Amino acid sequence: MDRRQFVSFAAQASALAFIAPHSFAQTATPDIAALYKNALVIDTLCAPFATDDFPPADNALQQVRGSGFTAINTTISDRTYEGTIQTLARIHSYVERYPELFSIVIKRSDIDRAKRENKVCIMLGFQYTSFFEEDVSRIEVFRDLSVRIMQLTYNLRSTFGDGCLESENSGLSRAGHDLVKKMNAIGIAVDASHSGYRTTSDAIAGSAKPILISHSGCAAVSAHPRNKPDEILKALADRGGYFGVYLMPYLVASPTVPTREHVMAHLLHAINVCGADHVGIGSDGSIEAVHLTDEQKKAFDEDIARRKKLGIGAPGEDRYPYVPDVNGPNHMELIASELQKRGQPSSVIEKVLGANFYRVIGDIWGTA
Repeated sequence: MDRRQFVSFAAQASALAFIAPHSFAQTATPDIAALYKNALVIDTLCAPFATDDFPPADNALQQVRGSGFTAINTTISDRTYEGTIQTLARIHSYVERYPELFSIVIKRSDIDRAKRENKVCIMLGFQYTSFFEEDVSRIEVFRDLSVRIMQLTYNLRSTFGDGCLESENSGLSRAGHDLVKKMNAIGIAVDASHSGYRTTSDAIAGSAKPILISHSGCAAVSAHPRNKPDEILKALADRGGYFGVYLMPYLVASPTVPTREHVMAHLLHAINVCGADHVGIGSDGSIEAVHLTDEQKKAFDEDIARRKKLGIGAPGEDRYPYVPDVNGPNHMELIASELQKRGQPSSVIEKVLGANFYRVIGDIWGTA
């Protein structure tokens, strides 16, 4: 599910008093609390807030300030060019209004600076590419506007290739291969999270640089078109790429509501298949906690109906788009704690928290 659809029904945050940076020692062992405080913490598909309200509510700002996050990849693309510009403007408004809290990433060293300054740096990313189909030169325009991560397709077929819901699974088109080369040349990370299996495989093989699957799950753990099979995970890792496990209902078949156990099943499977150097978390949610109301449940149902009408709704899209017990500004620390409980060493936990993505993005963007 894309970020703008998520925020259309996500709730106002629960009123948690997270004020100082890294306020979650009570949720983890002292060792994990210290590790988390010192680690790069990068959620590779995440919005800062659960709604589009501007300015954000005070409790939402408190949660972001206390989260300990270093960086997030945030979707700014809408299905329209105008909607995308509006979302981009809102992100810049966050940075302008709260410069002590937010910054924009345009090179990898910006992540290091954010860690030193206790800021959350925002990587601007696209999930929709429909306006590139209208004018491919726009990719350079948005690159100049600091967008450095772009998907090749959403769920359906585009000019560039088949999305994950296309039964023909036709792979990258000629235009798609050209797009990958263009993205390589100008320093934009290729993301195949919503792409079909063959499109993803073609992108892995055809890219001169590693690619991202920023937010997905493992098909071997739960068969779903949004989840990737082991052969893709292996090929991705063999070419130096990155796989982010999401916190979405597709981790388990409907009608089951996902829990942290389902998250860990996918995460540990991905580590076993890809190796510990290629896996992280791309929650597909927000830093701010989700708290549902009856009104917002209604909005969720309306959005499901809209997505079905557009043909972009995925199977099992009948549950709320988050994992209830891994929800809120401590979701990355909770996952770190669960990894420790399952015997994963500190070195692996640090990689999953953000070091793996930091390495891969340096391979794509350069290390400056």
